[in-house]
Amino acid sequence: MGRPVAEGASRPSAGERRRGIRALATSGPAIALGRGLVRGLARSLRIREFPSAGLRALWQAGSPVIYTVWHGHILLLPYLYGRRYRIHALTSRSRDGEVLSRFIQGFGIHVVRGSSSRGGARALLALARVIRDAGDNVLIVPDGPRGPRHVAQSGAVVLAKMTGAPIVPLAFGAAPCSVLLSWDGFVVPHPFARAAVVFGPPLTVPRDADREVVEAKRRELEAVLLGITAAATRAAGGGDVPSL
Repeated sequence: MGRPVAEGASRPSAGERRRGIRALATSGPAIALGRGLVRGLARSLRIREFPSAGLRALWQAGSPVIYTVWHGHILLLPYLYGRRYRIHALTSRSRDGEVLSRFIQGFGIHVVRGSSSRGGARALLALARVIRDAGDNVLIVPDGPRGPRHVAQSGAVVLAKMTGAPIVPLAFGAAPCSVLLSWDGFVVPHPFARAAVVFGPPLTVPRDADREVVEAKRRELEAVLLGITAAATRAAGGGDVPSL
């Protein structure tokens, strides 16, 4: 039998219990444990990488690029590419964004805080300085932080217009995997699964692009991301990816 509640003491409310669980899950030790689990999972996978010819040329030239990926496909990318490339990621100013920032910084990714709803303009200016002054790469999740799922916002396109840096869409697929019942359909590979990372062709945005051109480029980015996401899923299942 459990201990009786002391006279005069009150049981924690449901809200207090939720806050306690959240505080535990977002603590330093929990985040470190999460990183360790991601490392172990990634090392168990059989991963194939499919860069487009245009991206290979940018890599060889050392040119900065703006990587974009759907929110539901980001789990392993900080581990795979955080130290391989110099990347600054845009994360929201929310409490969840703070946890994500702490998590990905452990993989060598630098963080710029902001989103389309809070601090967006300031964040884009900070990312533009990263590209222009440091020559580093940027990662933007165009359907984050709240969705709608697989609907690209215009931030990456505006940043490409500001800096002249090309947008490089990328996608991750795994088989077998679990797709969580979350707004973003978060993909979690099973241990020892086959996986694929597909990089789409670079997309450029003219410096003098007006609103109509920006919107057209946003739709193009969205379409390419949808296409390479399907290609990554096929490749993870053993199929080939057509030349990009």
